Amino acid sequence: MCTDDRLTRSGEQPGSDTSGGGAGLQPGAGLPPGGDTSLSSPSRMSRFLDILEPFLLLLVPAVLAASIVFNIKQTALLSALVAMVALLPFFLRFEGAGVKPRDIMPIVVMAAIAVALRILMTPVFYISPVSAMVILAGLAFGKRSGFMTGALIAIVSNLFLGQGPWTPWQMYNWGLMGYVSGALCDKSWMQKRWQVCIFGALMPLLYTVIMDTYSAFGYMGTNSGGGVLAVYLAGLSYGMSHIMSTVGLLWLVYKPWMKKFVRIKAKYGIGVGSSSFESG
Repeated sequence: MCTDDRLTRSGEQPGSDTSGGGAGLQPGAGLPPGGDTSLSSPSRMSRFLDILEPFLLLLVPAVLAASIVFNIKQTALLSALVAMVALLPFFLRFEGAGVKPRDIMPIVVMAAIAVALRILMTPVFYISPVSAMVILAGLAFGKRSGFMTGALIAIVSNLFLGQGPWTPWQMYNWGLMGYVSGALCDKSWMQKRWQVCIFGALMPLLYTVIMDTYSAFGYMGTNSGGGVLAVYLAGLSYGMSHIMSTVGLLWLVYKPWMKKFVRIKAKYGIGVGSSSFESG
């Protein structure tokens, strides 16, 4: 769990229940009798996906950059296909046998909340809560859960806001946010709120750069310096608002939400056992 000791009240262990005067909730409470809590070694497929996931995530911007450098005419199609291929390992693991419903539920709930907020806030000037929600999901529940949360938010919300060739890129970008936040959390690099907020400023900036680069060279197919500059300038206001809304939301909800996530994980045994979505 990516949180510092101050996120739990003095004398209270993560997952303990101080409301209602009941007995404290112990880690793993709520698991069904005979539930799988073993820590057996991951399967061969799981180990293969462990290697494939970061490779494909790095391959997407590499292919986009190569397409630009070598002036490939089908940049939009080629890069979009690679972006969709990068999603496959996560969906394969998500659909894999043995993944517990308790590990999938946080992804679904976080995605549903973010989808509703994105649809409601679309009429407001460029206020986007999605990135903050995805980052929190990665920090709380792990890198793969973070990736799936981001990918699901993009594809589901676009059912209402409009699907298009940008959808795989949004799935990739928001998924990448969740994956990187979870990976850095595993390395204990984001233990403080100010660290999370700095990360929350950098990732929307990366999102904007990748989306604008795809728009300029792939979707619009422009090769002129003026055309590319126009695309980046047009996205500047959105990028700034995206950064500010993400940092602002993270600053407000990081501590209280993460405290609740600690309890939820301990109470329901989320992420426990070799069949966990985050195992391997």
